[in-house]
Amino acid sequence: MAATAAAPRGDLMRYSDAEALARGAASWLLTHVLASVSAGRQRPAVCLAGGSTPRRLYEILASPDVAPRFPWDRVHWFWGDERFVPHDHPDSNYRMVRAALLSRAPIPEANVHPVPAGVAGLSPDDAAAEYERTLKQFYGAGTLDPARPLFDATLLGLGEDGHTASLLPGEPVLEERTHWVAAVAHGRPEVRITLTYPALESSRNIAFLVAGAAKRSVLARARAGDPALPATHVRAAAGGRLHWLADKAAAATEAEAP
Repeated sequence: MAATAAAPRGDLMRYSDAEALARGAASWLLTHVLASVSAGRQRPAVCLAGGSTPRRLYEILASPDVAPRFPWDRVHWFWGDERFVPHDHPDSNYRMVRAALLSRAPIPEANVHPVPAGVAGLSPDDAAAEYERTLKQFYGAGTLDPARPLFDATLLGLGEDGHTASLLPGEPVLEERTHWVAAVAHGRPEVRITLTYPALESSRNIAFLVAGAAKRSVLARARAGDPALPATHVRAAAGGRLHWLADKAAAATEAEAP
């Protein structure tokens, strides 16, 4: 990816530890979903992150403290990326979210839109194309309008190499600006399906969730706008906002406080 101007730093919210981060992220998501409902949006859409960091967030959303306040019947759930494995595979992001959230909260099945990974007869490119059709059908158009974001909230992780979703360093998908979804065949042992920059950025609010001392250096580089990192190139939609939610271990080098 060619170097570009540094991304806006965005808001930093720093928490004492990973548990506080998960609780803060749950509150963040609830706040923005309720704001979308209050603004009259009939079907708020959330784009979910995979990996280990958000798992606890999903469990908290389904907990007795939060679940009664969440508009489960209104919200639609999508995935930012997925490994190309069956949904019951231990490495499946869908499987993780189902165990932590979907099976525990009163979410209508019609509101859940997993990536069709590991489906018999579908190649990775087929799965990407099918998921793109799902997104476009939900959105109601084949072209993203900057004034009408696809997602109300998008959750993203940050890898130690600066990747987010499955936008991996050095991969051709970093240059994709036409398709909303793409297969990523290299860079990891398994093939992955990922939303591309245009789809991820079509969000009213984007939150990077970052935990652990191992992420300290890459978080500082990403917020400083290092163009070598895929995460640096994520921009919020027009009028949207970029947020960084991190525990103290990851944000220890940051001067800002929440």
